[in-house]
Amino acid sequence: MHPSQYQRATDATQAVAAVAARPTAAFVAGGTSQLDLMKEGVLRPDLLVDVTPLALTTISPLDGGLRLGAGVSNTAAALHPEVQRRYAAVSEALLAGASTQIRNMASLGGNPLQRTRCPYFRDPAQPCNKREPGSGCAALGGYNRVHAIFGASDKCVATHPSDLAVALSALDARVQTTGPNGPRSIPFPELHRLPGDAPQQDTTLAHGELITSLDLPAFDGRSHYLKVRERASYAFALVSCAVALEMDGKKIRRARVALGGVAHKPWRLPAEVEAMLTGKKPGEKLFRAVADKAFAEAKPLEHNAYKIPMGRNLLVRALLETSGLQPLQGPAGTAFAASVGGVSGEVAAR
Repeated sequence: MHPSQYQRATDATQAVAAVAARPTAAFVAGGTSQLDLMKEGVLRPDLLVDVTPLALTTISPLDGGLRLGAGVSNTAAALHPEVQRRYAAVSEALLAGASTQIRNMASLGGNPLQRTRCPYFRDPAQPCNKREPGSGCAALGGYNRVHAIFGASDKCVATHPSDLAVALSALDARVQTTGPNGPRSIPFPELHRLPGDAPQQDTTLAHGELITSLDLPAFDGRSHYLKVRERASYAFALVSCAVALEMDGKKIRRARVALGGVAHKPWRLPAEVEAMLTGKKPGEKLFRAVADKAFAEAKPLEHNAYKIPMGRNLLVRALLETSGLQPLQGPAGTAFAASVGGVSGEVAAR
């Protein structure tokens, strides 16, 4: 294991300055993904600045919404009564995203910053432009069953692993940060970037920029997160979907939809696709037309074309369940509502 120094932060300004001063320094909180990558030799920070002592562990009201401190554990956020009641998709995504032990350790600020689960990225013996820029992308001609069908480039076809990030994208959350240039507020869909020619850059954060909170806006509709994975107990999404619907009587006033497991970042549907739902009465025919449009530009690789029919069917089911036309499989805001379970062919084949 590469030797690293360790430092406990005393305040946010000191933490930012310590990381910004050293090119390979990094923040650490729960470390549930980060420490694995260090053990595997994928990440080699020379300094870890522990931000768990910072006062970032509260959930509080904010202009009709909620401010989720970056240091709040995934478990605490998932089980918070206001999160479950008002932002079910957030709770569902967190509960579907990891085992209890991992959720107890993992922080909300670190969750959206997880690195990809691409096996080539996680194997230092394989070429990977994300890990070593210019070395190539082994997944392009390799086993790419879990890789991207949207937004990829000839440099990288990896997908983003966070379940929470998909829900936050659909809910138009904002990310609050503090960094070398002061505080910043970032619309959540702008936090992550597509690979382009620089797949080593997962986000738009500057080096030394620290997430301090995730802010959920006021929301008076229904939200839902649904995930297909290879085993029901605990696995990353093959395809997932978060939906936020606001109704005006029996018609949809506003719809926001994001997909997971299909791109280098949470894949928010284009505005013109979401607009197909506006002013319409919910129905399966409408939802299938939206799903067809949403996946029309997908570009599958050799081994992942199954994600297109699976994704279309999952999107339809998520819309049906969010609108109330199809019952949830379990109580809203719980893991039982979020998971399709292990892949049995049901979602892909319908």
